[in-house]
Amino acid sequence: AGMTQYLIEAKYTDAAWAAMAATPQDRSKLLGAVLGRLGGRVDHFRFSIGDVDAVVVVELPDNVSAAAVQIAGLAGGGFKSLKTTPLLSTEAAMQAMKKAGELRSSAQYGKAHDALSR
Repeated sequence: AGMTQYLIEAKYTDAAWAAMAATPQDRSKLLGAVLGRLGGRVDHFRFSIGDVDAVVVVELPDNVSAAAVQIAGLAGGGFKSLKTTPLLSTEAAMQAMKKAGELRSSAQYGKAHDALSR
């Protein structure tokens, strides 16, 4: 089975920032070690200035692994919030567009759409 990419948007707690300010840490290496236990890896890790503190793209084997990372991260207490979003490759998105076109031209879609329009 192939790997799935996920976008993780993280906000650290004030205490986590205080710890990183006292002892700067390469968080990408720490995350990479955690993901490695699940057969995953970090593709990109960037700190950001804005709505979130870090934007990370990771590869994981499946949604269950992504959920495990999310739950473990939140349980650790170092994050105010974590948002994990599955990402589609361009090829996968084009397959979805094709399927959407097929659905829209189906009789079932027409009936469902007509029912909502009443």
